[in-house]
Amino acid sequence: MAVVALVGLFFAGMAVIAVFVVGAGHVALNQIQQRGERGRGFAIAALAVGYGIGLLSLGSALIFAVTSATQ
Repeated sequence: MAVVALVGLFFAGMAVIAVFVVGAGHVALNQIQQRGERGRGFAIAALAVGYGIGLLSLGSALIFAVTSATQ
């Protein structure tokens, strides 16, 4: 159970970071569109990684909650 708690802590921290990554990615895309700057690929990659980490964190939290409730 300690391993599960440690993994849960890791994903909880990543979920917090993912929120900031997604926010920064959206701001970057907006600035790129308004100012005609470069870096659209990096902004899209940041969004993909941020949303991916968010989904993994949500999934792991859901699995943790379901498995903890049945024991």
